Amino acid sequence: MQALQVTKITTKLQLEQAFLIRRTVFVEEQNCPPELELADEEESTHFLATIDHNPCGTCRWRKTDKGYKLERFAVLKEFRGKRVGQALLSAVLNDLPVDATYIYLNSQLDAVGLYTKFGFAVEGDQFEEAGIQHLKMVKKA
Repeated sequence: MQALQVTKITTKLQLEQAFLIRRTVFVEEQNCPPELELADEEESTHFLATIDHNPCGTCRWRKTDKGYKLERFAVLKEFRGKRVGQALLSAVLNDLPVDATYIYLNSQLDAVGLYTKFGFAVEGDQFEEAGIQHLKMVKKA
């Protein structure tokens, strides 16, 4: 049995590992422009998922003018289907402040099902972000 763990990033090394995962998934695999991928890092709370101590996924949350935005969910291809995304989403939701009443994210189309399982609902029309189709999703009570 592989040990899946999600931790809040507290070291420079962990943050570098998270950025490497994001670069691999978003820039190399999905062809997102690198300058769009790295933004708002200082005001974000980052997380790193590992399986048997191997970095395999990452995400972050940040407070915006609208509420709390969950973003940059990325899982390396070889670790997909191993519940990494669910573990990341659960960890992020458990870390949000108690006053986090409006929680939202922009989901790539193939991830909508995951977020739905955690109480998110689609709001609005499909849109393009970094050349990829997305849907805005908002957490319902």
